Amino acid sequence: MVACRNFPVRGLLGLASRLPVMDDACAAFSKARFYPGRCISGTPARATDGVFRGLVDNRLPMPWIEAWRLQQDGKNVASDEARSQERDLHTPKKMSDSYHRVVLPLGRDPWLSDTYINSSGHIRLGTVIMDLDALSGIIVYKHTGQGVTTVTAALDRITIAHPLTEICDLEYSGQVTYATGRSSVEITCKVAKARGQGEPSKPEDVLLTCTFTMVALDPITKRPANIPRLICSTPEEENIFQAGEAKALAKKKKLKTSLLETEPNDAESTLPSNVIAMGKTQLSTAAIMQPQYRNRHQTMIFGGFHLKQTFELAFCCAASFAHARPTFISADPCIFRNPVPVGSVLYLTATIVYTDPPLLNEDGSEPKQKDPKNPATRLHVRVDSKVRDVEHGNAKPTGQFHYTFSVPKDVKVLPYTYQEYMMYIDARRRVQQLGDVQDHQEHTGSDLENVNLTE
Repeated sequence: MVACRNFPVRGLLGLASRLPVMDDACAAFSKARFYPGRCISGTPARATDGVFRGLVDNRLPMPWIEAWRLQQDGKNVASDEARSQERDLHTPKKMSDSYHRVVLPLGRDPWLSDTYINSSGHIRLGTVIMDLDALSGIIVYKHTGQGVTTVTAALDRITIAHPLTEICDLEYSGQVTYATGRSSVEITCKVAKARGQGEPSKPEDVLLTCTFTMVALDPITKRPANIPRLICSTPEEENIFQAGEAKALAKKKKLKTSLLETEPNDAESTLPSNVIAMGKTQLSTAAIMQPQYRNRHQTMIFGGFHLKQTFELAFCCAASFAHARPTFISADPCIFRNPVPVGSVLYLTATIVYTDPPLLNEDGSEPKQKDPKNPATRLHVRVDSKVRDVEHGNAKPTGQFHYTFSVPKDVKVLPYTYQEYMMYIDARRRVQQLGDVQDHQEHTGSDLENVNLTE
């Protein structure tokens, strides 16, 4: 059934029997001099949880019921689709070959903003991150072609470059920025205030930039598959490629500082470990993964939806701990360990694992707030994610996600058990490695007042 938003439903139904039968019912309604309004469909063909329509048109090639029937017949939907496509591994690709741009008309379309604006009038960052994962899916297939199955493997650190102070049209854009010809590919995405058609965004328009790592798999064997390598056409592209190469090497180096490889040093061992608090900060959720959240390969959950769930739980955890509205500062790099199948149960647990200023300085002294009258504390929230097969009860970890928020209070979290102590040290190392300390003022004090992007 088709209906106009601005016309009362009762009047619409009462008048329907008197209107002529037309292909476009809205044209008939307009002849009756109804208030101007857009016509919408009451049964959208492809409904996904908040992903912008410009990013999902090609993401779901068939209804879930058809994919389910094929699965019951023992057929692999993704492999059957990809098997029919030929792979060209010998022709390198340019960065411009994968470039994709979409404008999100939040400023022009108030109805669209229903999905993106929260109860306090701020943009839901989790929904934006979900959109960016969908954007990266479009970009990666421009580079690899349709002969492979691609999955989101990791998301690098996200920081707010310029806070959004108004609701306006946003420009999503991105392209492949690093690919050596092996299975992994780096995709850099950007969110900026949208300008006129053909007019490029300026540095001050950029809201955030993030990098996704996608991995190509053979659709039959599910093993990593080689993809076309990336070639650079300009000195600027060469610099971007080298930056991607440096990040790849840094990731390998960072693994060596993991607590699984390096035990706590003397300074880290002086932190208190006998106060109960961290365990009380936890918030947990469990949700069945429904088909409308699936990715283009039909049987697995869309990675962007997964990210959105972890971010919003982290926000709630920070708010519950501080009893204040948190402001988003950054998201640390994360890796997806295992896929989330449709029909499985996703378990998420958020914990406040570190606060900045810390409990104690390395010399044992107690840290002080820079402005005691206007305190500010950064909360580092860790979200542990696992998926469970309902039939067999097998649980697999799907990843760890780390988010940083700021609150206008002087609050601290204290580890008590050995496990909590290790979580505390791990978060502390992240702060030190990434330079995310309270002394940096780019997102503190008065700057936070105008940030229009929180939960």
